[in-house]
Amino acid sequence: QAQLVESGGGLVQAGGSLRLSCTASRSIFTINAMGWYRQAPGQERELVAVLLSGSRTNYADSVKGRFTISRDNAKNTVYLQMNSLKPEDTAVYYCNAVYGWPPTNVWGQGTQVTVSS
Repeated sequence: QAQLVESGGGLVQAGGSLRLSCTASRSIFTINAMGWYRQAPGQERELVAVLLSGSRTNYADSVKGRFTISRDNAKNTVYLQMNSLKPEDTAVYYCNAVYGWPPTNVWGQGTQVTVSS
């Protein structure tokens, strides 16, 4: 049983960088996947990046080459490093984890990212 707490969002100019953090309240021992989603105003939630077992990653085409997902197991924390930000990256970003057996699905509370032009 875990909770995900997100931080690191804020306001940044186009071309800038932000680093989002998602920390689990309890250690997650068996993780199937961790990912970041985002939802812009009036839009559906979309997958941004996913981190699978063995450090395998996958990214949405719109962010590939600019965003990097990583995890520090000792800190129970997953990160999303966002570089070369664009106004279209503006959204609420949500951390997600699927872990255990049977699989358990948990979400962070969301953190606002606003990119100005």
